[in-house]
Formats: sequence, structure tokens, C-alpha cells
Amino acid sequence: MMTADCHIHMVLDGVDFRAAIAAHRSRPREEIIRRRLARYQALGFTYLRDGGDRWGVGLLAKALAGEYGITYRSPAFPIHRVGHYGSFIGLGYESLAQYRQRLAQAKAQGADFIKLMISGLMDFHQAGRLTAPGLPPEEIRTLIHIAQDAGFAVMAHANGAGTVVAAAEAGVDSIEHGAYLNPEALAAMAGRRVIWVPTLATIGNLRGTGRFPQGEVEAILASAQENLRRFAAMGGLIAPGSDAGAFAVPHGQGSVDEYRLLEEALGPGAQDVLARGIAALQARF
Repeated sequence: MMTADCHIHMVLDGVDFRAAIAAHRSRPREEIIRRRLARYQALGFTYLRDGGDRWGVGLLAKALAGEYGITYRSPAFPIHRVGHYGSFIGLGYESLAQYRQRLAQAKAQGADFIKLMISGLMDFHQAGRLTAPGLPPEEIRTLIHIAQDAGFAVMAHANGAGTVVAAAEAGVDSIEHGAYLNPEALAAMAGRRVIWVPTLATIGNLRGTGRFPQGEVEAILASAQENLRRFAAMGGLIAPGSDAGAFAVPHGQGSVDEYRLLEEALGPGAQDVLARGIAALQARF
């Protein structure tokens, strides 16, 4: 039963991220947000976790969501190192002092948790390749520890085995995306009860769009689904999150697509696995 989408971006529209952001740049557009909340309500979703944005769209969605019977969680905005991935949607830091200021800013805005951007994206033109490497492991550990010491759970945009190992060893609460993980990374997450939100719809929904080589997209999806099967066999925690708003992942339908792709990967026991992951995630976020 679909009840939760644990990774969405209310600010984005699944078509053109620049145009979607432009629509909210002067102020969050309440009518757009309400339309999307109504869509989730109609599909039976009662819990949404936003990835944040610097224009306040997710925060307004959080304020309105109760009218639709939805519990909504937001980090206010994602935090990234200046010069690394995340500038299109988040706020950056250049020093640990500035990072602490960002945490205080997020707290003042009512953030429920902290979202860190600690790696690049999957390069959908070539399976196995990322658009940029992750932050240095020591920096990753420091960022997570500071945020948790301030009382926040931490959601980390993280791809690549080394980046995920560093985040898991630091005690990160959830890993978002998690492309190209090896047995060490899977074991690090499972052993520390890190919740994996794999956002398969961002891969699977690219099939047939012509935007990227079909064979590469299929290979990336197959790799992710195989790692999910291995992780589930370890007793790992998996929660559904579509990354709704990303290209080809429309609000509402993208969440449905995410559940379908997870069920393909996990097989007959998928609902039980996801129920455990959702419960663990809601307890932390």
C-alpha cells in the first residue's frame, strides 16, 4: 500500500527544472503547491519528505500539507560545498564556520532535518560514471557530526561507494540515490541501520525518453535493483522515495512508478521491506 514518498522536490515539475524554479522565484506559488498536494492526497499518500529548496516552496508545502491529511517534512534548503553539486537549488558554505551558520539558518526557518549534498550525480550517458566525485571522507564525517550534534537527523545526497561508506560510518540517517555501491558500502549501511532511499524512478523513467542512451540507462537501473536485492538480504532498511520533480518523475505518478520499480527489485516481500523502511524513516525524520 502506497503511503509515503520519502524524497520529493515540490519546487520542481518533472519537465524543466529551470522553468519550474522560475515560477517560484519571486514567491512560492500556493496554487501550484496545493494542486500537487491534492494529487498526493488522491493517491493515498499521508507522508512526504522534501529535499528542500532555497525559495521556501517546500516550507510552504509543509505549512499547507495538514489540510490534505499529509505529514510533510522539510530541511528548508539543501546545503552544499561551494563549487560542488547543489548550487542550483541549495545554499553553499566555504568554511565550517559558514556551514554552522547554514545550520542555524535552517533551524530558524523551521527545518525538520538537514539535507547535505556530498557527491555528484549519475552520468546517464555512461553507466558507472558520476558527474563529480564525492567530498573528502573527513569532511563528510565532520559535516554529519556537526549537524547531529546540533540535534538534526541528516539526509545525504550521495553516490559512489567511497562517499556512502564515509557517510554511513559517520552515522548518517539516510542515503539518497546511492548509485554504484559495492559490498563494503552495502554492509556499512546495513550494519549501521542507515536508511537507503534509492530513487529508482529517476533512472527507470528515463527509458524511452531519448534523452540518454537506452542501454546505459538500462544498465544503471539493473545495477541499482541488484544492489537493492543484496541490501534487503542483509536486512537493510529501504524506504520509497521517487525524487518527484526530477526529469520524467512527475508529482504523484512518479511516486507510483517508484513503488513499481522497488517491487520489481525486491520481489514478493517488497511491501514488508518497505513498511519497515518507512517506519524507521518516520521515526527519525
